[in-house]
Amino acid sequence: MGLIAFRSCLGMLVILAMGSPIRPVFAQTDDQSVVSLPDQPDIDEPLDPDQALTEFPDFGVEWPDLDQVADPVFDEIEQEAQEEAVQEGATALTATDVIDDQEQPASEELLADDLRQNEFRPTDALAETAYRVSFKGLPETIGEAFTTRFDALSVLEEYQDDEANFAQIRRRAQSDEELVERLMRIEGYYDAVVQTRFVADGAERLTVVINVQPGPQYELDAIALPGIEMAVAPDPDTFRESFGLQSGDVINSDRIMDAKGRLNLAMAENGYAFAKTGEPELEIDHAERLGDLAMTVVPGGKYNFGSIVLAPTDLFDADHVQMIARFDPGDIYQASDLEDLRRALIATGLISTLTIDPMESEDPGAVDIAVALTPAPLRTIAGEIGYDTGEGIRSEVSWEHRNLFPPEGLIRVTGVLATQEQSGSIAYRRNNYRRRDNILNGLTALSIVDSAAYDAETFSVAANIERQSNLIYQKRWSWSAGVEVLASREQDVTGDIDPSDAETYFIASLPGLVTFDASDDLLDPTRGFRLSARIAPEASLQGGSFFYVRSQVDGSAYFPVSDKIVLAGRARLGTIAGAGTNSIAPSRRLYSGGGGSVRGYSYQTVGPLDVNDDPVGGRSLVEFSLEARVRTGLFGGNFGLVPFIDAGNVYSSSTPDISGMQYGAGLGIRYYSDFGPIRIDVGTPINPRSGDSRIAVYVSLGQAF
Repeated sequence: MGLIAFRSCLGMLVILAMGSPIRPVFAQTDDQSVVSLPDQPDIDEPLDPDQALTEFPDFGVEWPDLDQVADPVFDEIEQEAQEEAVQEGATALTATDVIDDQEQPASEELLADDLRQNEFRPTDALAETAYRVSFKGLPETIGEAFTTRFDALSVLEEYQDDEANFAQIRRRAQSDEELVERLMRIEGYYDAVVQTRFVADGAERLTVVINVQPGPQYELDAIALPGIEMAVAPDPDTFRESFGLQSGDVINSDRIMDAKGRLNLAMAENGYAFAKTGEPELEIDHAERLGDLAMTVVPGGKYNFGSIVLAPTDLFDADHVQMIARFDPGDIYQASDLEDLRRALIATGLISTLTIDPMESEDPGAVDIAVALTPAPLRTIAGEIGYDTGEGIRSEVSWEHRNLFPPEGLIRVTGVLATQEQSGSIAYRRNNYRRRDNILNGLTALSIVDSAAYDAETFSVAANIERQSNLIYQKRWSWSAGVEVLASREQDVTGDIDPSDAETYFIASLPGLVTFDASDDLLDPTRGFRLSARIAPEASLQGGSFFYVRSQVDGSAYFPVSDKIVLAGRARLGTIAGAGTNSIAPSRRLYSGGGGSVRGYSYQTVGPLDVNDDPVGGRSLVEFSLEARVRTGLFGGNFGLVPFIDAGNVYSSSTPDISGMQYGAGLGIRYYSDFGPIRIDVGTPINPRSGDSRIAVYVSLGQAF
């Protein structure tokens, strides 16, 4: 057999496989095909207008008998076309494979018999019919990429829901034959023979069967990466190892492009800021069923990081960008550091468009980083509204300027109007304070609270520094530490039906928080767990001074049962040590019940009650929750149901136990929007007490825990 060879650009191969057919030019050296052209007329010879027309023998055709029903000619034409297709496929197979002259393969005869078996023969070729598509003969090694591409590009699949006549279906099948051949070449099957047949599948319905004879899967022979030796030793050996392909590997276009990507990444992560690779080229030897792969590599120089170059802007300067970056001048250049910087700058919320590119530096061994950005709108007016049975309606409106005090100095003014609360506050927030991801907060607030547990008029000033997760960077460890000072005039019930006199409390607190987050999502976790611990030593001045410590531990875990079901559980333990319940301001005691606690009960109503059935709070609490988050197929899969059961209690002692637990259960609805799940929970107490509502409703953004 002769050598049949062609060169193709694999990068273009994958792209063209998604669009127009690839038509490589074959040069056959041994067997020459000669095509005779028809004789050309003598254009110099004048035409004789009186010359008689050429006779056409046997041109006459008898008129058909219109009263006689003619047999359809479709059967014979279709059978001839299919037999011709089989012969063409057999010829192509023989041209590329070495076959023993003494023993011809039976695949041609078997395929022809298979085509005739249960062949679909429409009684009316123009009648529309439904159809389905199936494959026969695909090798077991075919991956999911083949199916994905076929479903995306197939004409049969695209119009499967639209009925068509048999002629239209045949044309679609012919187009898909060419598509399958191209997809098989991507998988390394360069000798695949693809034919379609039509099988009756009930009255006026058919199955389009795509028969595939894959043939052998070609392997790589020689692999050349010219230019890679220009990298600094020993990097060429490292880069060849990263490329990963070896002689004897199956030819697969996807794997070759993945190898190119690995090589580019290896160079970009090891100082080669301007490295380039050419498109892979394959030379296929059909006689040996092998392919030689070549790809040009231009490493360029090896660089360290230089300076950050930023055009003047009102947001921040180049020094602030350098503080955010995780690299310093002199560090080895790594493209991943630029991507990390890009994400961190976007997380500031101050940028509309952003580009970060390496550029040549005056230092021949360094590369500067050019940052170009466009500021985003810096002012926002926002509002939100929520409701639950215990707290009633709660509405909030806010105005903020995210860079009023550059760099990244935010001011937010917030007002709350609710059934049980009216408040106003001014908050200051500076992101990336002194070091990346540190946040400095300040808050001044005035609030009036009228709840079932207490009435309070409070003025507070607080400040803290924190390291918290956000939607772009979900951190494993986060923490906060700060100080809070408040003056509060509060009133509760002492045991009689008449309220006690209001008392004024002056309180100073040092709150701290540590969180470990091993979950997979900040707003809608599906696996992993979270642990957090809060501690707040407090000093209270009220006719004398005394000290106590408020602490709380929370844990939650998430277990995926299937792709659509997640089991979630939560536990909470809280305690106040160092003072009696009556000495602690009512607003600083521990309470349970509500949408983020024990659902089914009103806000703060779980635990001990006074003679008016109002909660008095306590010095310790325990809570447990279990729910199943079930996604449904409604609204594009964005709708879910959540059955849940909660339990908890509050105790007057500083040491909690699990006696006298109160239980609530119910059903929740979730709509999974782009910015997080919208939650509606409806719960009921399982062991209600006198005065407990039978139904409680909670509406908010985000999961319950």
